[in-house]
Amino acid sequence: MYPYLRTLGILLSARPTPGRAPEQPSVFRTVCWPWDADMFLELNNGRHLTLFDLGRLDYGARLGLFRALRRNGWGLVVGGVQVQYRRRIRVFQRFEIVTRLLARDAKWFYFEQTTVRRGTPCSSALLRVAVVDGPKGTVPTQRVAEALGWPDWHGALPAWAAQLAEADSARPWPPEAAAPAASRTRVQPASET
Repeated sequence: MYPYLRTLGILLSARPTPGRAPEQPSVFRTVCWPWDADMFLELNNGRHLTLFDLGRLDYGARLGLFRALRRNGWGLVVGGVQVQYRRRIRVFQRFEIVTRLLARDAKWFYFEQTTVRRGTPCSSALLRVAVVDGPKGTVPTQRVAEALGWPDWHGALPAWAAQLAEADSARPWPPEAAAPAASRTRVQPASET
């Protein structure tokens, strides 16, 4: 189930900070509840991504992003994610999700998100996120940056993040395993006699 109560808590508590720099990280504190855990009683790998959503929600609320989204009728979409899992977070353990915006190019905003428990990183993700305008498609990051009041900010994508972004862009789409049905070999059932 989606963490609606945590989402509501963020929406009620995270307020825009005037003059906040886009590269300033936000820290969202939470707990690994039983419904976040897998059968080994640790934070589920898929739930990491859902909680990273909440970290970006907290970041966006503090930056004033949601006002700009509502004002312009925009939405957000994740275009790709690469995650490293290194340490377990067990049921009832408290931890933080640190979210920071690394950089932007013409289409994508690049985020780094890290789970931290007692000062030790446990997992970390690189995400590329786009702003979309319904049927009109992707909104250029320059337009979004202008709406947020920092038109000259581009950030600096670290070499490791640039390599991952380049590899993600080079990956073929659609995946071979999901080729259109017409191009697949269809096996006819044997007719009964």
